[in-house]
Amino acid sequence: MKRLLLFLALCGLAPAQEIKLPASENFHLFLLVGQSNMAGRGVVEEQDKAPLPRVLMLGKDGRWTAAVDPMHFDKPSAGVGLGRSFAKVLAEKEPGVTIGLIPCAVGGSPIDSWKPGVFYPPTKSHPWDDMVKRAVPALSVGVLKGILWHQGESDCKPELAGAYEAKLHDLVRRMRELLKSPQVPFIAGQMGRFPDVPWTPEIETVDRAHQTLPGKVPGCAFVSAEGLNHKGDKIHFDSPSYRELGRRYAEAWLKPSRP
Repeated sequence: MKRLLLFLALCGLAPAQEIKLPASENFHLFLLVGQSNMAGRGVVEEQDKAPLPRVLMLGKDGRWTAAVDPMHFDKPSAGVGLGRSFAKVLAEKEPGVTIGLIPCAVGGSPIDSWKPGVFYPPTKSHPWDDMVKRAVPALSVGVLKGILWHQGESDCKPELAGAYEAKLHDLVRRMRELLKSPQVPFIAGQMGRFPDVPWTPEIETVDRAHQTLPGKVPGCAFVSAEGLNHKGDKIHFDSPSYRELGRRYAEAWLKPSRP
């Protein structure tokens, strides 16, 4: 077993807590990328703050710690997302492994910001480059088992939507090349399809790129958001819906015919 010392802040102090990482082949890593609906904007409740058995996350400081919400740190509004419920299902189904989540989503980020060297002014960050700094070192202690992608709202504009599909296919290729995992499953989630929010032709175009991805790029899957609710802002899912969406991502990954 590998050992990693983590320092968890508590009341301004930093007591040491030793966390044992499993052998690398039993540490299954998942990259969480996209914009705010991947980062999560749900209200955090007590159930979201309780550590889960064999589920860890890579903290902002680059250290592994218990996976509790909010996992992301892209904006102060970060809250409940889909990562924990996704990992919980996998950990329960695969008792011999530990799940490691690598949060890298950036709220509001268009797909064009997920390229090397691109600066995204609203968060004063470099989405792609920052992901590289977190994900690549993590691969030294575990095995990448999946890339979870939830993004598209920022590209639902007349001048952007038509080019989205080609950019998405290119993104899948570049991420797999970067992480040296040419066959790693890439799972794309559907944007919120809320009954009180009419979809424009541009949203339909981006959604079609997500839905047809599995038939055009090997090793990909699509997760439906049908029946889920927003938290009142008509953009972001509410906490129960994020938890359900995470379970749907897990079901897609666990399917015998998974990518």
